[in-house]
Amino acid sequence: MKNLVRLEIEEARAMVHAAIRKSQEIGVLETVCIVDEGGYPIALERMNGARITGPQIAWNKAFTAAGHKRSTHLFTTPPNGPALPGNEAFGIQWSFDGKFAVFVGGFPIVVDGEVVGGVGLSGGNGEQDTAAGVAALQALADLLAPAGHEVLVAADIKR
Repeated sequence: MKNLVRLEIEEARAMVHAAIRKSQEIGVLETVCIVDEGGYPIALERMNGARITGPQIAWNKAFTAAGHKRSTHLFTTPPNGPALPGNEAFGIQWSFDGKFAVFVGGFPIVVDGEVVGGVGLSGGNGEQDTAAGVAALQALADLLAPAGHEVLVAADIKR
């Protein structure tokens, strides 16, 4: 039997709030989605004025990061990104009825070495989405540190 760490709404809200604070700081309107280990949303928030397409895109990125246990941009990072033309996973973005995202803005949430969910962001450029995503991961790390949990805070995550 394996003991599991599971994200709950309190942790998801802390992550969303941190991502939005970072987005406000850098001047970008983002949508932030936090999903559980199965890729289902726990929290999703679209900033006032953010694109109406943001919620679905952010969810897709979070879903992909959680389900495939890697930052979404790693699928298309040259030269060995698996979703690049000629590589082993080219075309994977058409999986799951197009829900599989292979561009920047999705990050797995890794607690104590296990992927427990994902965070997805939509609205900024790659650098902005990454900054907000890393801020969300850092907020979770700060929240869980007193209980002795370790959260992986990085842009390039592959498990």
